[in-house]
Amino acid sequence: MTLQEIKMLTAYSSWATNRILQAVEALPAEDPVRDLQSSHRSIHGTLTHLAGAEKMWLSRMTGTPDKAMITPAEVPTIADVRRLWEQTGFATAKFLGSMTDRKLQETFTMSTSTGEQFVHTFAQAFQHVVDHSTYHRGQVVTLMRQMGHTPPNTGMIAFVRETGGTRK
Repeated sequence: MTLQEIKMLTAYSSWATNRILQAVEALPAEDPVRDLQSSHRSIHGTLTHLAGAEKMWLSRMTGTPDKAMITPAEVPTIADVRRLWEQTGFATAKFLGSMTDRKLQETFTMSTSTGEQFVHTFAQAFQHVVDHSTYHRGQVVTLMRQMGHTPPNTGMIAFVRETGGTRK
């Protein structure tokens, strides 16, 4: 995977998460925290996990791993989740700006929250972060639908069409 491809994937993921956050910010205040018995309980819990995981993976790649995941209590509102996500996004963009095609293929060693160690390339880690975020955005879409709301389109082809000038 090239640096240009990783940059496109991270731009897509950022665009899609921003769309989800905008849609969630427009919901009645009680809906994002409603416990719908999903893997992270609520929309708020799911978005906290998404933003926290992006922060965790960046900390692993930069060699300063976070000790624990962010909890919903640490970001009690969607506005707080957005701030965390935006701060992480700026830091990720800065880190990505230091990457080259060659550096993306280099490896780093990281530990999971259970202490297991793994070696990954930076390209693999960036791809995982995008994939992980896509998975959880899909969960938020489902939760929104369960509450009767219409979620935004966050598909990659919508991103390409909206940002890539693909119309003739």
